[in-house]
Amino acid sequence: MPVDQADDAVVETHRIFRKGESKDGFLSVGATTTEGERAVLLHVRGRSDESPEAVQEFIELVRSAGAAIEAVLIVTRTQFDARTLIGSGKAEELRQEAEARGAELVIVNHDLSPSQERNLEKLIGCRVLDRAGLILDIFAQRARSHEGKLQVELAQLQHLSTRLVRGWTHLERQGGGGIGLRGPGETQLETDRRLVALRINQLKKRLEKVRSQRQEGRKGRQRADIPTVALVGYTNAGKSTLFKRLTEADVYIADQLFATLDATLRRVEMPQGGAMVLADTVGFIADLPHELVAAFRSTLEETREASLLLHVIDAQAEGRDERIAEVENVLAQIGADDVPQLQVYNKIDLAGLMPRIDYDDEGRPRRVWISAEKGLGIGLLFQAIEACLAAEIVRLELDLAPAEARLRARLHAEGAIASERMDEEGRWHLGLRLPSVRWNQLLAHEPTLRAALDRGLSLPSHLPNP
Repeated sequence: MPVDQADDAVVETHRIFRKGESKDGFLSVGATTTEGERAVLLHVRGRSDESPEAVQEFIELVRSAGAAIEAVLIVTRTQFDARTLIGSGKAEELRQEAEARGAELVIVNHDLSPSQERNLEKLIGCRVLDRAGLILDIFAQRARSHEGKLQVELAQLQHLSTRLVRGWTHLERQGGGGIGLRGPGETQLETDRRLVALRINQLKKRLEKVRSQRQEGRKGRQRADIPTVALVGYTNAGKSTLFKRLTEADVYIADQLFATLDATLRRVEMPQGGAMVLADTVGFIADLPHELVAAFRSTLEETREASLLLHVIDAQAEGRDERIAEVENVLAQIGADDVPQLQVYNKIDLAGLMPRIDYDDEGRPRRVWISAEKGLGIGLLFQAIEACLAAEIVRLELDLAPAEARLRARLHAEGAIASERMDEEGRWHLGLRLPSVRWNQLLAHEPTLRAALDRGLSLPSHLPNP
């Protein structure tokens, strides 16, 4: 949506913005699909001077889901109504518009409690979907790999499990006591809840196997001394375009939100020698449903366990700083906020900027300005990546006593041992090489390693930069 149209959304508050009408108080949302469900949108904001980008992003989310947008109602609420979120008056206004437009669906750009969702459906007379449900639906459409589909199904069922009262509040149907069910006297609602719980447990077990397989793959890369560099960023920042540019891989790219869900890994040979494994992962967004963060644990671990994060940022996006903050928030949620990070400002061709590297006071690369689409600044990006990886590798020698065999086994499992010899007294003399983030994690969780350092049995030849 053009920015001038988004600006109308701020100026014209508390109004229905209908498709195709002029600037007399109505926002034109532009061309939209005519094949999807007819939807009226409700955007609820906490203050009247909210940035228009929130409305724009909401509309793009709905378009990504394939709905036909009929109207957008913007409501400012400093306090939310416990029953309907927006109060009965605005709910009635929404009902009238949905009825006039023949809408099959109302989509709310806010998380709703199960009771709020039910109350709005009763008042409006059609299906209501909140922001979490909308994002889950988009993820379900985008998932391509077996792992991605399992993760989306898990997130959907966890979201559904809080809403299973819908449709059964007026029923007391008795279950038939089929195989695997509790027997006579169980209501249909109780049966549904238990079946959902069983499926959730099945999905968690299957995803745990996938997680174990990913861990083995990471250990293999660590043993081969190949660092992993993970792409992170706000959705539609250009991560997959950059991934394709760096790897020359045939990956799916589209100008839409959440075009990529499945973690894709490719080995990349760097210009100055050496290799890295590049990981393209799911994009982040404001108010990402916690069910998705939990369900995509195995995919997001590629981010948490990486040697370096490339934080891809849309250089010409409005609300750029807010998007950066949202990404940092999700990284903190998944425990990846301590992984070394290089910011990559993408789409500089659209912002009228030139490629460059920004360095910090100690001469380390902190930001690179590029265009993945046009191939501008890619050489500079490789240069910055190589500099970051070289600075974030810990190399040290460690002597262990025979009684410290468990610690030695742990270091082997981490792929941290580059060289090893045993003397006549049975002591191991190890040469370690590993990313600083893994080194710091080992120090935090292995007291025996800290004890070995404290008693002077190891002398670091290189320590990570602070």
